[in-house]
Amino acid sequence: MATSAAVRAGPVRRPTSTIQRTRDRWFWVFVGPFAAGLLVFVYVPILWSVYLSFFDARNTVTPTTFVGLGNYTYLLRDPAFVSSMGTFVVFAAFIVPVTFACSLALALLVNRARVAQAFFRSAFFLPTACSYVIAAMIWRLSFFNGARFGLANSLLRSLGLENVNWLGGSNYWYWFVLVTLRLWLQVGFYMILFLAGLQRIPADTYEAAAIDGATGWRVLRWITLPQLRSTSVAVVLLLLISAFQAFDEFYNTLISVGGYPPFARPPLVYLYLIALGGGSQDLGLGSAGTIILTLVVVVIGVVQLKIFAVGGAEERA
Repeated sequence: MATSAAVRAGPVRRPTSTIQRTRDRWFWVFVGPFAAGLLVFVYVPILWSVYLSFFDARNTVTPTTFVGLGNYTYLLRDPAFVSSMGTFVVFAAFIVPVTFACSLALALLVNRARVAQAFFRSAFFLPTACSYVIAAMIWRLSFFNGARFGLANSLLRSLGLENVNWLGGSNYWYWFVLVTLRLWLQVGFYMILFLAGLQRIPADTYEAAAIDGATGWRVLRWITLPQLRSTSVAVVLLLLISAFQAFDEFYNTLISVGGYPPFARPPLVYLYLIALGGGSQDLGLGSAGTIILTLVVVVIGVVQLKIFAVGGAEERA
């Protein structure tokens, strides 16, 4: 009787609290190493950098001379730093919308493709796997080297135009080189993000719009772009951070035997390397520059989020 009663009762179930503790234990087994690495190699250095920015830290990571906001005031009064900051604000104001528009346009075209969509998606994404250093060398030595056998100048001569010294002299043609290089390297990555957002939009939404007679620009303006709001916010934030952190393409495209050219505006990261790699090894000054750059990106990002939030509230109303 006891055996038959146990069979009828079914398998013994563990208490819910025991199951939850087991899940929590395995959660920390898998997540713990990554959380520890994030804490040790990301958050601790960030906090230490903030700490160093208030000290005169020359050739040491254990400073003793407190200077308060001295490093910040020095940088904000330094003509090279202020000029480079202004240049990269303008650079971000240009490259962010251009990359955004090109990535969105490619995503819309690839999403509408009925044949070989996987091929086009892979073809546009492949440049993102290329090293910035290698791509900069190709742009500099093969496409825009200023010599008569460069690809760009060969095309100009075929049109009856003269050669252009793309990376030399006091002209601003080097910006065209840098922008085209950056677009080639980055557009494919953001195109994939937009493609993921486009594929989350329900097909019946477009069918309803077609029934109402909406086509072309009206569909893009009133259906596609609002549905891509969250993706657009992420893309713009990533583009802003990437624009202010630009270094590899600038340095490897413009550097020469004589050093960084005086006519070209140096990237902000290059100024940090001068402060950190010079004879003074001023870690406090470099940390202050990093904090200033971070605050600029944060302020611009918050303003952008406010703009998108206002747009969302208006459309819901």
